[in-house]
Amino acid sequence: MKENAPEPTENEVELPAIEFQSPGRFSVHNPPPAQAEAPGWEPAPFILGTHDRLERFSTPDDARAHALALMQQARRSLCLYSPDLEPWLYHNSAIQQACTRLLISDPKCQLRILVRDLSRAVKEGHRLLSLSRRISSNLQIRRINPDHASEQLAYLIADDRGLLVRPEPEQVAGYALYNDPGRTRLQQTRFDQAWDMSTTDPDLRSFLL
Repeated sequence: MKENAPEPTENEVELPAIEFQSPGRFSVHNPPPAQAEAPGWEPAPFILGTHDRLERFSTPDDARAHALALMQQARRSLCLYSPDLEPWLYHNSAIQQACTRLLISDPKCQLRILVRDLSRAVKEGHRLLSLSRRISSNLQIRRINPDHASEQLAYLIADDRGLLVRPEPEQVAGYALYNDPGRTRLQQTRFDQAWDMSTTDPDLRSFLL
């Protein structure tokens, strides 16, 4: 008791001490993100510019493995032709890291993306859109011109000989080529023609502002 504290009067009642018991620990359960990415992506074990055989795939995991392998091994350019940036295939940290390494390795390296509809990617978020905000000088995203005939397929071109194609974009199945300059050159020509006719997407413009 403090020395200067007043003495208790007769009317004051001394209250008993309050004993506090902790109810224990609580766990906080945050909701998962809207687009939780699949963990542990591994690239397919084929070498760009060396593996000559056509590799078919029919599962999402195999498609991801081939896309990641091509993107990680590209040394000059990547061209992506997609209906909506396909979040199940390209919205992943490993894909983003592969693209980042390419783009910062040399100012001449390029990533060009042609998309039919960006509204979903802008609304829900996408790692390649986020990357375009940070590295805009040699990463360009354009909209496939709806007023011109365009290919109804989805594909990825890596340098001058790597190619991943899904003939029906609503389906997973497709094939990957790691050393086919002829077919890759033909697809690159078609991509360049579509790029020359492409437009700026208003959804992307508002996203970048």
